[in-house]
Amino acid sequence: MKFTDVMGCVSTAIILLLVSAWIPFIGPLFSLLTPLPFLYYTTKLGPYQGLKIVFLSFLIIGLIAKLAGSMQIIFLCVELGLLGLIISGIFRRGLTFGLTIFWGTTFMLFIGVLFLLLISLSKKMGPIEFILDYFQANLREFINASKDMTLEQEKVLQLQEFSKFLSGFISKVYPSFAIIGAGLVVWGNVIICKPLFRIRNLKYPEFGPMDQWRTPELMVWGFIAAGFASFLTTSTVKLLAVNAIIVMSVIYVFHGISIVLFFLKKYNVNTWVRVGVFLLIILQQLFLVMLALAGLFDQWMDFRKIFKNKIV
Repeated sequence: MKFTDVMGCVSTAIILLLVSAWIPFIGPLFSLLTPLPFLYYTTKLGPYQGLKIVFLSFLIIGLIAKLAGSMQIIFLCVELGLLGLIISGIFRRGLTFGLTIFWGTTFMLFIGVLFLLLISLSKKMGPIEFILDYFQANLREFINASKDMTLEQEKVLQLQEFSKFLSGFISKVYPSFAIIGAGLVVWGNVIICKPLFRIRNLKYPEFGPMDQWRTPELMVWGFIAAGFASFLTTSTVKLLAVNAIIVMSVIYVFHGISIVLFFLKKYNVNTWVRVGVFLLIILQQLFLVMLALAGLFDQWMDFRKIFKNKIV
């Protein structure tokens, strides 16, 4: 392990965290790429050396964060840094793309819940109570800022009512949002590290063509069961069913995206049209619903006619 490797890992992680704090709106997205330097150096140096460089990086970043008075950065860095270490370990086991995302998401959720418990207990609050309190505090700041901007009293009252509705909504669906968020972080880092690994001649798993990826067939029965449970059961089971439906719907959206990729490739559609297609998907929610339905019904319709070549 070289000094330059340690500094390369530390400096990249710090830059990503600082950019996330300094740039408004899109800045926080950069913090979600923090696993990349840890993933890269662990893969480059091997698990033993990678483990040492990760913990040395944590010590250096922790010291800098303490001197800067930003202790929350330590928790974010440790969580995302450990995720990079975990993804590297998953890569070495040669799992499929679906299982890579599944286990990466599972480990990230485990680490996140552990940190959430530690922080909430230190404040003598429950985990969900802590999350709602943090969210409501931000909403109150926004409403107070609105008052300072001489916003009409009627609109301020509307904002207060909306904040109550939003808090209640988040308290019910937060588990599904947490799972989706963790999954997107893992998915993004797995996808983005591919060109980096190829440039640096590091081994990247052979996941197979992404335009032929499909969800496990049995998941459709879980989706149907959750649908019935959301209508026919008591409140607790209903909440679990609703959260399960939200998570599975997002997975089916990605199944639908793989179908779109397949046909774009099949008909050799040019780059600008592809960009336009994905911009429409991002900007128009109706297309997300259509993609989820396409992914769901592909289990029976097999739109790409690749049923015999199952990729989980």
